[in-house]
Amino acid sequence: MTSSIGRRRLLAALGVALALPRSAIAQQSASTATADPPGALVSASWLTGRLEDQNLLVLDIRSAADGGGFDAFRTGHIPGAVHSNYDTAGWRVTRGRLPLMLPTIPQLEALIGDLGIDSDSRVVVVSTGLHASDFSSAARVYWTLKVSGVTSVSILDGGFAAWRAAPGSAMESGSGQISPTIFTATIDKNLVAELDEVEGIERRGGATLVDARRAAFFSGKTKVAAVKAFGHIPRALNLDSAAFYDFRANRLKPKAELAKIAAALPDGPIVTYCNSGQWSATDWFVLSELLQRKNVKLYFGSMIEWASDPRRRLETVHHGRNLSSRSSLEPRI
Repeated sequence: MTSSIGRRRLLAALGVALALPRSAIAQQSASTATADPPGALVSASWLTGRLEDQNLLVLDIRSAADGGGFDAFRTGHIPGAVHSNYDTAGWRVTRGRLPLMLPTIPQLEALIGDLGIDSDSRVVVVSTGLHASDFSSAARVYWTLKVSGVTSVSILDGGFAAWRAAPGSAMESGSGQISPTIFTATIDKNLVAELDEVEGIERRGGATLVDARRAAFFSGKTKVAAVKAFGHIPRALNLDSAAFYDFRANRLKPKAELAKIAAALPDGPIVTYCNSGQWSATDWFVLSELLQRKNVKLYFGSMIEWASDPRRRLETVHHGRNLSSRSSLEPRI
């Protein structure tokens, strides 16, 4: 099944192909493939001029927790977008009785392929654009796609709210059309920290553990129900993911400010974690994708997995260092 926007892209491509000589077609294809590669963050104005790109797939992940969900998508969305509810579509699943984990390879292949994403897709992830946790959901989806082998992924800076506010941005209503494809995952292990690696870091060092939670969680003053114990992983530093977020503009802070905040972290390998691997996706995204730090991984099991075994050590803030004391409790963990 082909969407209306997909048919328009196909007809436009055929029209150009019929009008141009073969040498010109080859030259145009080469320039299209190499020109203007997207960054990890793209603006609404950048996206406006590329909605007819045949390989573009706008992935709207709005959910009810953000005042969105499918009803909001059906009321209005970016033209040609497909919807995948972050909270219910399977981006985080229960594995071994642990909730909110990274899906298995077969689950990832089904999830991503059913959205029509393949190895040639240029995916732009769109969140609601309302708060820091909302951005972290986009960062978690971005990370999941990258882990699965989707190489061209971006996040819409400011989310759907920025699109709606941008001059000249078009809107479309209805359920949208998805053309499922067969997707074969190629897991990028350079982006993923598993439990045994984190246990090794906790015992011997070798990398910096970065706890992306709010200070109250890191210190052990509070916890979420899904995490079985208070405190943080020994050796961890606390860099609250909300420190990277501009709450007035509802988007990440400028790159220069992000760099100043991240400068508090030592050089070398980094593993980010939080309660469930969502807030820590923001830290991972900023450090790895925007600031281009090498060897940054995300521990998706995070505190849900770490604290599930009482034999694993935990510390309070009195034995750790807190790099960001900002407290801003928000939905999701």
